[in-house]
Amino acid sequence: MLELDEKFFERFGVEYSPNEIIFCEYEPGNEFYFIQKGKVRIVKIINDREKTIDVLEEGDVFGEMSILEEEPRSATAIAGSHVRVLKFHRDNFDALLQGNPQLAYKLLLIFSKRIYDAKRRLMILLLDEPSVKVMDVLIMLAEQNPHFDFEGEISLTTNAQQVASWSGMAEAQVQKELTQLARVDKIELFDDHIVVKNIRDFQRIVTSRRKNMYS
Repeated sequence: MLELDEKFFERFGVEYSPNEIIFCEYEPGNEFYFIQKGKVRIVKIINDREKTIDVLEEGDVFGEMSILEEEPRSATAIAGSHVRVLKFHRDNFDALLQGNPQLAYKLLLIFSKRIYDAKRRLMILLLDEPSVKVMDVLIMLAEQNPHFDFEGEISLTTNAQQVASWSGMAEAQVQKELTQLARVDKIELFDDHIVVKNIRDFQRIVTSRRKNMYS
């Protein structure tokens, strides 16, 4: 976790009340935020419905794509509780990095992961079939652990709520898809983890569907 002392809040700090909108999808953005306290919901309109695609907590960074890519906001950020954030814009960000090389390095690591997560989530959201979306989330979670043997069973510390967040689906629908995969012996479901019997099978199915999308 990236930790900053109180002097940063005095200079860059902003507070938001529960359910207050921090920024909206599609609007221009020149700031990014570091959460000092509280939770922030990241919400996106998918098929004309509002979906919570992530819930961020203390130590997380959000809104950085506006700094990196100079694009409109790709989602809406809403305070999920009383929130304290550090708000950096393009001008003070440059000055901040020049005077804090250790902070610059930590932010670079965070940005790199966030860019990967954002692009990977978009790949999942673009899939049409709910079952294939769930499979791709499980693949993505497996990819995050370099020690996994993809030729054997893989135990993932996750649940339906987390899979729903990544897939942009309702938790009840994700639970239905996971139950069906368990019924056909593709996975085993537990309260705090999911065992995938053969992740290669999921990779073949997802790759095939993705090829069909662009053929």
